[in-house]
Amino acid sequence: MKKTLNLAPENIYRRIMKFTLISNEEDERPVYITGNFNQWNPRDANFQLTEVDANTYTITIEDKILPKIIEYKYSRGGWENVEIDRLGNITRNRKKARSVKETIDNVEKWRTNWAPFKSEFFPLAEIISEDFFIPQLNRTRKIWALLPHDYHSTDKTYPVLYLQDAQNLFNEGSAFGNWEIDKKMSILTEYGRGDVIIIAIENGNEDRMKEYVLDHDSITKNAEGKKYIRFLADTLKPYVDSTYRTKPEREHTGIGGSSLGALISIYSGFLYPEVYSKLLIFSPSLWVNPEHNYPQMNFKNPYDIKVYMYGGEMEGSQMTKRIQDFEQTMEGWEGAHSMQFTFKISINPEGRHQEFYWSQEFPRAMEWLFFDTQDDPKLLAEQASLNRNTKNIVVDEHVENN
Repeated sequence: MKKTLNLAPENIYRRIMKFTLISNEEDERPVYITGNFNQWNPRDANFQLTEVDANTYTITIEDKILPKIIEYKYSRGGWENVEIDRLGNITRNRKKARSVKETIDNVEKWRTNWAPFKSEFFPLAEIISEDFFIPQLNRTRKIWALLPHDYHSTDKTYPVLYLQDAQNLFNEGSAFGNWEIDKKMSILTEYGRGDVIIIAIENGNEDRMKEYVLDHDSITKNAEGKKYIRFLADTLKPYVDSTYRTKPEREHTGIGGSSLGALISIYSGFLYPEVYSKLLIFSPSLWVNPEHNYPQMNFKNPYDIKVYMYGGEMEGSQMTKRIQDFEQTMEGWEGAHSMQFTFKISINPEGRHQEFYWSQEFPRAMEWLFFDTQDDPKLLAEQASLNRNTKNIVVDEHVENN
């Protein structure tokens, strides 16, 4: 009796898995797929994709070498040339279950020797003062202003973000690395989203904890947080508004930081909601105030506040839970207090309590807080380029006529 093999379609197609990649950028470099099936080798000749159409690549991989849950990325031949998102951030690992279905992915941009940053869009870093006097604390502090790259050639006015711990925001050689906010703002500028002035306040070194804690004696004696946030709102902001072309209204003013710098930014927003409408809160030290006893000012009409909160699951077992509890508590306050919250919570499963991860999150937070739009970034980039070219033509004509 003749035996017939059961070759149902699902048994045939289970032998391979097909990956198709569509790239948004013109790039002649070869494309590779790398993951937990090839020891994360980003230039493995066995896993080079074939170009089948313009900016479209494909590869089929034998089912037997793939794990049940596949983690992977695409590269142009090395980690310095790996896929990134449109803001220049490293993308998280893609994850797929092994399947007979074709997997179709899109890559928005690629690294080129680590750097997608364009120097012509870098913000202008100016030192406001090496020793700006803080009357509330009777001490001085170094303070920076990061201005949009074309600040001195336009008459535009700008929203403002006040950030803590300037030592770790953009200066090379800082002990813990830095957020690279200058580089990340250059990326946002390229996409027409860089019109923000950033005021960076260096921390007080040995006085940092006292200045960033409101009045909780369990971790520091003689806490000076109330005086520090009074300095920011009552002394520094008026100076900035009188010196630079700012949009001084609360709708255009934000404050933020990481760790204890995030905690004092929360207090600032709660005690001065008439000053700040946007809070950038990265890995906040919520453990300092586990009961959520946050003081708030009472006003006749509630203020709307946008809060971007980020935390990493690798920062400790309580970080993400505290963030979620904080959001629930604040939302429960609405109606009884003078604030109405809009939250954006971002949790990175791989995130640690480090500047590297805050750097990756920074442009996403800026985009949501200051440029919350669903517009196509490619169209925004083209419009921004058109605006820059138009401005250059006007300047050239002015020079010729004079």
